[in-house]
Amino acid sequence: MLTVLSVAEAKEKILAAVQARTEQEPVLLAAATGRTLAQPVAAEEDLPSFARSTMDGFAVIAQDTYGASEAMPALFDVRGEILMGREPETALAPGEALRISTGGMLPTESDAVVMVEHTEMLGGNIMALNRAVAPGENIIVRGEDLRAGEGILFPGHVLRPQDIGVLAALGQTLVTVAKRPRVAIISTGDELVMPDAVPKAGQIRDINSFMLSSWVESCGAVADRHGIIPDSKDALRAALQRTAAYDCIILSGGSSAGARDYTAACIDELGKPGVLFHGVSMRPGKPLIFGVVNGKPYFGLSGNPTSAMVGFLLFVRPLLRQMQGAITLLPLLRAKVERNLSSASGREDYIRAWLYAEGDELWARPILGQANLISTVVRGNALLRIPQNREGVEAGESVEVLLI
Repeated sequence: MLTVLSVAEAKEKILAAVQARTEQEPVLLAAATGRTLAQPVAAEEDLPSFARSTMDGFAVIAQDTYGASEAMPALFDVRGEILMGREPETALAPGEALRISTGGMLPTESDAVVMVEHTEMLGGNIMALNRAVAPGENIIVRGEDLRAGEGILFPGHVLRPQDIGVLAALGQTLVTVAKRPRVAIISTGDELVMPDAVPKAGQIRDINSFMLSSWVESCGAVADRHGIIPDSKDALRAALQRTAAYDCIILSGGSSAGARDYTAACIDELGKPGVLFHGVSMRPGKPLIFGVVNGKPYFGLSGNPTSAMVGFLLFVRPLLRQMQGAITLLPLLRAKVERNLSSASGREDYIRAWLYAEGDELWARPILGQANLISTVVRGNALLRIPQNREGVEAGESVEVLLI
């Protein structure tokens, strides 16, 4: 008999039941994208380490430009050029300027850069300026980006490409991150064949193990597919025993109440506490199984692709993130639904949808179809949520959507 929990109860139970965190390891900066930071990162030096120009033009002392206009330009003696990647070789005196490119290092005497568009060379080394500048204009001062000792990234942060950029700027070639959880994925069912096989009558290609392994990798974890297991309790028990060294185990198929579904029984036989619940009041994916053996989580997801994906996104993904110490929120948005949708009170419905913008509003176009239709997942980019105690939503109503 299914012990059915609400989505919120199931998620709380899962996250509370598995408290283990993966160990830490150093990785090269080039391999750190998507990894979860395990140690804080602070700037060890000012960034930038010198004042530099943000424009092509001339380095000047701002006070010398006051009053400059097209009718009465200020005149400067251009003493030379600041070469890129080089320290200025010439000091700057009042009434003097140095030609400079974007990113060039300012001489210590300069506090502004005039844009080349506002200047005119009059012959020789004389430059006429037709617009005044204020101190600090068109420059970045030392430490304006980051000050030495200032914290920039903290434990639990999942590293993005822009974070890799700031780490490179700070000279951090090694980053301490959480180890990636190793996840075993098992598909069950006599009807399944590998994607490279030609299915016979009554057979279908294995979708879920490949889809789920991709989702696992997107969470920063490592996925190992363990092939297709026939509908045999002995075969399933043996497969589970082979995955004892993994941090998390996902089974696809065998989660319903059918007579040939042995997932819950096999998890219970592995050890204590065994299965913690079997069933969540949601559609699709109601007959989801969750158990813990020796501190390791076991998930039994539906064999239907959409059901398996919804179960993974709602329950497995948050746990894999938690195991890495990641501080991440689900990408939830609100959008207006295009059409009326019915639901059954007492369960949460997750409907595939296409999320799009119209003007300054987000809209969700429902994509209807059975949970075993993979095309409905491909055509959508979000899941539309109908809360548990609602019997539906009306066209134009604002609903919660989960990006996928």
